[in-house]
Amino acid sequence: MDRNRIGKDAELHAEQWLCQQGLQTIQRNAHCRLGEIDLIMRDGEHLVFVEVRARSGRLHGGAAASVDWRKQQKLVRAARYMLSRNPHWSQLPCRFDVIAYEGDSESNPPIWYKDAFRP
Repeated sequence: MDRNRIGKDAELHAEQWLCQQGLQTIQRNAHCRLGEIDLIMRDGEHLVFVEVRARSGRLHGGAAASVDWRKQQKLVRAARYMLSRNPHWSQLPCRFDVIAYEGDSESNPPIWYKDAFRP
């Protein structure tokens, strides 16, 4: 299976899993001129920007480690842009979560890094 398909499958499984945990989907694959956010969800009063990562193994630190400082900054810039375009969102406290899959996303449970980093 190619990398794009693996990533899309992981995003779909992550969304379904997060919904089972009580989160509500607001937007999938939110694109803007500054980047993309895989999932924007609501968790109670929080607006959650979710980055989904899948890796076949733990080579180079694994899925979660791939959300390095540079990727975090890109996500923060994209989230700020989206908040500026959706004023009703800016009233909500926000957080950044990472869903990491090590191996096949269908057979392995996700690792949920809630409030994984802060701007």
